[in-house]
Amino acid sequence: MKYSHKLSDAVHVLSYVEIYKDGDLSSNAIADSIESNPSLVRRLMSSLVQGGLLETRPGSVSPKLTWPTNQITLLDIYNAIEIDHNFLHVDEKTNPACVVGGNIQDALNDVYAKVQQDAEASMQQVKLSSIIDDILIRNANK
Repeated sequence: MKYSHKLSDAVHVLSYVEIYKDGDLSSNAIADSIESNPSLVRRLMSSLVQGGLLETRPGSVSPKLTWPTNQITLLDIYNAIEIDHNFLHVDEKTNPACVVGGNIQDALNDVYAKVQQDAEASMQQVKLSSIIDDILIRNANK
């Protein structure tokens, strides 16, 4: 199974922009923090701009958050960067002549919809400010 780090990296980008708002906010600097490449950071930042969470100016390395961190939720970030907004996916290729294969999709779709709803409700409760506070506390305790 392949895992996506897009949400984690998007939270990383926004946290970095807020914490280092008076420092180097280039895609190179952020990519060094993520241990990724600058093109990935630029793509994420573009999604965050389109999602209304980040603003940038052409020709200037000065991205900034469009909202206070206590108004940005994990769900906002997830919605800004994920194209497919479903955590879980049902295998569409099953044998319809089999009792299990013919019914598993409908059974799982109902369960997965509930899991998605619960996860989104939880994500709505997590503010970017609390993640940033946690980052700074952990750093201070090192």
